[in-house]
Amino acid sequence: MTSLDSVLDKDGVRLTVDDAVATVTLTNPAKRNAQSPALWRALTEAGRALPGSVRVVVLRGEGKSFSAGLDRQAFTPEGFDGEPSFLDMARGPEAELDATIAEYQEAFTWWRRNDIVSVAAVQGHAIGAGFQLALACDLRIVAEDVQFAMRETSLGLVPDLTGTHPLVNLVGYARALEICATGRFVHAEEAERTGLANLVVPAGELEAAARDLAGALLAAPRDAVVETKALLSGAVSRGYEEQRVAERAAQGRRLRDLAGITD
Repeated sequence: MTSLDSVLDKDGVRLTVDDAVATVTLTNPAKRNAQSPALWRALTEAGRALPGSVRVVVLRGEGKSFSAGLDRQAFTPEGFDGEPSFLDMARGPEAELDATIAEYQEAFTWWRRNDIVSVAAVQGHAIGAGFQLALACDLRIVAEDVQFAMRETSLGLVPDLTGTHPLVNLVGYARALEICATGRFVHAEEAERTGLANLVVPAGELEAAARDLAGALLAAPRDAVVETKALLSGAVSRGYEEQRVAERAAQGRRLRDLAGITD
């Protein structure tokens, strides 16, 4: 695949591929990359369109904001063109509403696949769905002007786009509850101190920092990174002894592979 091959460009999402690195860009800076069902479907399609050669996916947003969250048009009676309004969805059968939300969540789930490492490069506002999209990634590099906030609770809703699990894992239950219940901003210093951000850089250096991290992630052999990611992500739900067993099994696979032994 040629350098910077454009794989997808639709509904506010562009996917480009440069060898082992893919870049997913939110492309509606005029609306601060506000999100819609069409954008979520495009994000899901981007995940499915990744070539097998891709090892690292960088997620970024054009303009001054990463993503200001859900487009408020969703809560108007007319909704989006060609889409049921959220108000109409709420009046429909509960099973249909659940299935629709599950479909929306698919845009946020593929970023943690074991065969890739995902990096969110976040500047400016990352609000609500924008915050949850950044949380969907494995790693986050943020600009000094970043402003995270989980505003759903303030609007009478709950965060439902897969953000609650990583948020609690990163900052702990008490801080996660406080962030969600108050809807307050989390700025760069706190984000780095609490583990929300792996690195804070000046806004002008964000793209270069993401590029450098992507390069560093490619240094180790792919299979070793895949096994390590699976070990670490599974450690949350395993006990100590279970994790020891998982480590031994993973290392056995790696040693057999390096020795050229096939089962």
